[in-house]
Amino acid sequence: MKTELSIEFFPPQTPEGVEKLRVVRSKLAVLQPEFFSVTFGAGGSTRERTFAIVKDIAAEGFAAAPHLSCVGSTRANILEILNEYKTAGIKRIVALRGDLPSGMAEVGEFRYANELVEFIRKETGEHFHLEVGAYPEWHPQARYPRDDLAAFARKVKAGANSAITQYFYNADAYFHFVDEVRALGLDTPIIPGIMPIVSFSKLARFSDACGAELPRWMRRKFEGFGDDTDAVRAFGLDVVSELCERLLKGGAPGLHFYSMNQSTLTLEICKRLGLGASMP
Repeated sequence: MKTELSIEFFPPQTPEGVEKLRVVRSKLAVLQPEFFSVTFGAGGSTRERTFAIVKDIAAEGFAAAPHLSCVGSTRANILEILNEYKTAGIKRIVALRGDLPSGMAEVGEFRYANELVEFIRKETGEHFHLEVGAYPEWHPQARYPRDDLAAFARKVKAGANSAITQYFYNADAYFHFVDEVRALGLDTPIIPGIMPIVSFSKLARFSDACGAELPRWMRRKFEGFGDDTDAVRAFGLDVVSELCERLLKGGAPGLHFYSMNQSTLTLEICKRLGLGASMP
């Protein structure tokens, strides 16, 4: 059975970045991903850039899955975006709550992702395959794990087809989360989100901000490498490759790579795992 791969990009801010991303996509195409996803800025701040990249991906013959976050948006605004995507032939959306833009006090007409999923289903029926977010180590704003689990269940019951997780480095957290979801009677596919490690210092800052746990043994090992970028890269590749191998052996239906608009590490990890078409 083929392992489903998907790869995430963010919309570049410059023409040079857009061209660089085209080159990255051409290299990653050897993996034959199920889809490429493109992030969407808070309050729709990257709307036009996201749409432009999505259209590029579709024109290259790949399935594109734009992210759509609803906090700070109106129903009319979201419906306009949905119609744009339908017209462009887009069939998959990653539906998220998103963060309230800095300086914006009003949440908008949507408070939670399940409301966005419900709205998309009401307005577009089954046109879109809807991915939602999942948090094996619990959403940082959830007061208790049971609250986050209930929030996930609401998204599924509202019409989500599958889920992509926040990145993590503890496979047990993923397996425990899946077990708890299954115990609720939900069979939604839950795809692990995978973050290759380029820079440990950047990863540590980002993880502290978004609530993703970095195991102590990993932190200590990376800290011991100091400025040795080759050692950091080599160890990071080992850690993430072993994580992916365990996830797939444990029954994960696929892998979703947070590429950070780079190809090298994702290609190397997949090569180690024997995934994709004939790897270079």
